[in-house]
Amino acid sequence: MFDGFETPCLILDTVRLRRNAARMLQHCDAQGVLLRPHLKTSKSVDVAKIATGGRMSSVTVSTLVEAAHFARAGFDDLLYAVGITPNKFDHVDGIMAATGKAVTLCLDSPEMARALAASDLTAPVLIEVDCGEHRGGLSADSDALIEIGRILGSQLLGVLSHAGHSYATDRVAEVKRVAAAEVDAATMAAGRLREAGMAVEVVSIGSTPTVLHAGSLEGITEVRAGIYLFYDLSQFGRNICSLEDIALSVLSTVIGHNRAAGVMTIDAGALAMSKDIGANTFLPNAAYGWICKTETMKPTGLAVTAVHQEHGTVAVDDPVWYERLPIGSTVRVLPGHACLTAAGGYGAYHTTCGAVWPRVDGW
Repeated sequence: MFDGFETPCLILDTVRLRRNAARMLQHCDAQGVLLRPHLKTSKSVDVAKIATGGRMSSVTVSTLVEAAHFARAGFDDLLYAVGITPNKFDHVDGIMAATGKAVTLCLDSPEMARALAASDLTAPVLIEVDCGEHRGGLSADSDALIEIGRILGSQLLGVLSHAGHSYATDRVAEVKRVAAAEVDAATMAAGRLREAGMAVEVVSIGSTPTVLHAGSLEGITEVRAGIYLFYDLSQFGRNICSLEDIALSVLSTVIGHNRAAGVMTIDAGALAMSKDIGANTFLPNAAYGWICKTETMKPTGLAVTAVHQEHGTVAVDDPVWYERLPIGSTVRVLPGHACLTAAGGYGAYHTTCGAVWPRVDGW
C-alpha cells in the first residue's frame, strides 16, 4: 500500500478515524450536548467534516491561521480557544470580514475585556474558567468574573473551561472526579453571571477524557475534544483508548544498522516524532514511539529510544531484527503525542483510502 512513499510521512487510517469520530458524536448526542470538535491536532478540512458528521459549523481552533483556513472552507461558528490579546484583534477582524464567518474569542481578565470593549472588534466572547489545571482562566467564585461580564456587555456569550489536568492520571475514577469538578466550575460561573443579570448562552467544557467519562453534563451546552479522532500512546497508556483506536502513524524508512552498538536508525527523528515523552509517564516503554509493521500496524516490541533532528535511534534487543528490517525497509511508528507529531511540518496526510488530505500549519 505504501510502496514508493517518500519518508517520513503521516499515515492516517481512515477506518479508525471514522469509527472514533462516530463514537464521539453518538456519545455527545446521547448526553444531549453539542460536540464542538477541536481541530488543533488534525488541522484538516477533510478530518473536520468527519468530526462534525458533515455539519459545517461549531468547531474549535487553536491558531488564527486555523480559524482563517476553516472559515475559508465554509465552516461557521469558530471558537479560538486561546486567550486573545490586542495584537491579534486585526487578524480576527480580517477573518470575519473576508469570510463572513463568526469567530468567538476567550479571555480571563478585566484588562483584556476593557481592551476588547474599547476596540472596533465585535466578536462574541467566552470567559475562561479555571477548573483546576491552573493554566488559564479565573476561579468560578472570582469577583473578576462579574466585572468582566459587565465590561463585555452584549459581547458576552458564555463561559468555557478546560480540564487539561485530566491527563495527570491513568485511573478512570480520577478522570471522573476531574470531570465532575470541571462541570461544577463551569456551571457555577454561568450561574453567577446569570444571577447578576447577564445572559449566558454557552457553557463549554472539554478534554477527551472528561467528555468520555463525565457522569453528568447537566448545565453544559457544548463539549470540546480533539485527540479522540487520532488517539496516541499517551491516551492508550492512560486507559482512554485501545491500541486499535490509534489512527495516526508515521511511515519511516530504516536508513542504517549499527550492530556493534545494538541499534538501527530510521529517518523519523525529533522533527518527525517530536521530543514529547509524556506517554512514558504511564507507559514506560513508549519512548518516542512504537515501531510497528508497515502493513498491519502491529507493534514489533521495538521503540524509537532516542531522537536527533532527522534521525531516530531504535534499540535492537535481538539481532534477528537486522534481517527482518533491512536498510531500505519501512516501518510505521505510533506517536506518543499525536498533536505534536502531526505538527512536524508534513503538510498533508497520506490516508489508507488512497487520498492525500492537506493540513494547515502556522500561527
